[in-house]
Amino acid sequence: MNLEQLEYIVEIAKAGSLTGAARNAHVTLPAISQALSSLEEELGLSLFSRARGQGAVPTAEGLVIIGKAAEIIHQIQEIREEAQSYTNSLSGELRIGTIPGPMHLIVDVVAQFKKDFPKVKITLVEKGPKEIMEDLTHHRIDIGLMVLFEHFSLSGSGLKFEKLLEGNIVAAVSKRSPIALCRKMTPEKLLTQTLVLYDDDYIKWYMERFIGQFGSPEILFTTNNTQAIQNAVRDGIAITIGLDYSFISQLAYPEEMTVIIPLDLPDSKPVYYGWVHPEGKYSSQIARKFVNRLKSRL
Repeated sequence: MNLEQLEYIVEIAKAGSLTGAARNAHVTLPAISQALSSLEEELGLSLFSRARGQGAVPTAEGLVIIGKAAEIIHQIQEIREEAQSYTNSLSGELRIGTIPGPMHLIVDVVAQFKKDFPKVKITLVEKGPKEIMEDLTHHRIDIGLMVLFEHFSLSGSGLKFEKLLEGNIVAAVSKRSPIALCRKMTPEKLLTQTLVLYDDDYIKWYMERFIGQFGSPEILFTTNNTQAIQNAVRDGIAITIGLDYSFISQLAYPEEMTVIIPLDLPDSKPVYYGWVHPEGKYSSQIARKFVNRLKSRL
């Protein structure tokens, strides 16, 4: 038994087939097949049921062995990362998926982290909550940064959400708008305005859940182009709503041009921005270090 064999059976379980595992591990199919056969012969049991057209499905015994193999691989990785941390030469890959709004909150952390650990390759992509959860489940990213709300329950997903920041939904309006003097934005007042909205699952849910009960708002457009939304707000064409920490960037919404107004809505609760990771599994040392940096900055 060797580490390579353990890595292969874990990859087969993830991919659901020997062909997929070979592709993901960048080795030949015969190499994967031979490693599996050798390990099964050594252990004296079948780890997978293999049938034409059905891929490779772990047996009951296989599930236990594969789980222990995954733990061993993770522990070995932790040992390597721990050793690297003592020599200040942490290396590896950190793949982060984040919802777009609070991107500016983490850019500085990413830049400083890269400066301190130049051997860590960092990939940062903007995605919606559903995509982030799917990517975490399929191990395509290491950390997910998103807002959790009723519509996106993590129950049964195998993922865990940990809070990083608490915020509230607010409106951003042009300073030249008559409503810029309002201390709070009521639902009735909001419905008299033309809106531009970010194309985000949380914003859609919020509009339906809290604003929809008062009437149908006039929406000029919905887009994932933040510059278009900023321009529409600054020019007084429309107003927008979003999480208060999404408007922190003074470059995007400068105080001399826009005003942020709290929303006065019944039953509205704080919104939590946090990080999502596989439940019951330790994140890599790289991911933990990054999240600790992020916590200290928020």
